[in-house]
Amino acid sequence: MRVLVAPDSFKGTIGAADAAAALAAGWLAARPGDEVTCLPLADGGEGTVEVLAAAAADSAWHEAAVSGPGSAPVTARWLELPGGVHVIEAASAAGLPQLAVPDPLGAHTTGVGELLGRALDAGASQIVLGLGGVASTDGGTGALAALGARFLDAGQHELPRGGGALARLASADLGGLREPPPGGVTCLTDVRSPLLGPNGAAVVFAPQKGATGGQVIELEQGLARLAVVLGGRPAEPGAGAAGGIGYGLAAAWGAELRPGSAEIARIAGLDAALAGAGLVITGEGRYDQTSAAGKVVGAVVAAASRAGVPAALVAGAIGDPPVPAIRRAVALAELAGGAAAAMAEPARWLRQAGAELAGWAGPSAPEPLA
Repeated sequence: MRVLVAPDSFKGTIGAADAAAALAAGWLAARPGDEVTCLPLADGGEGTVEVLAAAAADSAWHEAAVSGPGSAPVTARWLELPGGVHVIEAASAAGLPQLAVPDPLGAHTTGVGELLGRALDAGASQIVLGLGGVASTDGGTGALAALGARFLDAGQHELPRGGGALARLASADLGGLREPPPGGVTCLTDVRSPLLGPNGAAVVFAPQKGATGGQVIELEQGLARLAVVLGGRPAEPGAGAAGGIGYGLAAAWGAELRPGSAEIARIAGLDAALAGAGLVITGEGRYDQTSAAGKVVGAVVAAASRAGVPAALVAGAIGDPPVPAIRRAVALAELAGGAAAAMAEPARWLRQAGAELAGWAGPSAPEPLA
């Protein structure tokens, strides 16, 4: 039997490649005669660049020192794929873990723009930017400013960095903005949130970056001002990803927003890897009602359904009943006797989950999907 193992990272505990390897090891310990292929995936957030590096044999790494989300510089890496496609993770230059103390009003995306500029300097024909995991809620203004844009108050003074300054935004001067690469810019979104409102960048995600209730209101007002000044499509799904970077780059730089999981699955060759498989195993840290829409699990299950391949799920925790196309689901928290134990030794429990799924599969492959 041929088995494809295609998980996302289990965020905060284990990366997608290591998770896939652990699941595969558990399966092979129980069924050593099977053919198991690992295809780690991502959704545009954490681990995106590593996943694409594993999928592209002729890729090359670049590295640069850029502005971090606070006052200290950071060293960030990005990937060049064949054909001059440069892939950058926004979190590599503006990630929440790069701040010693959260700064929801002052954190910025300047370093993201500096990385975009470095990719242009290196001759990028196209740029793919993975969104997710950033410390800021500045609507991408820091990144755009690093590329030559100017964001001004009513007195025509440039605003300081950070989303907390945007409530004073009066105008934007885009005359000095660098041209995007000839093949354009694609932003891979890990959420489908709009820029504004109860499901938007400030209300939903700023509290995760340390914002108080009053700061959320301040950030929402700033993003609303930005939407008035730049126009564009603030209600577009994904515009609220990464503190609104997707919105800012789409409105001012012509970037295209795409669901990251489906795009990365396409680049990594998920459909080809499913051909001839008897089962696909996917997984993530927590499965819930959002997993089927825009996340890796949803993309894998949808592709498996199209290919007629049964799907199984391994998740750290399962908060909602899996969709019917998932034939079998294993929660690591249940195997380990609790979430803390599962998170402390994720590889161990992923191996156990792989072995359990192999036992469920029995001597023959599961029945194909109807």
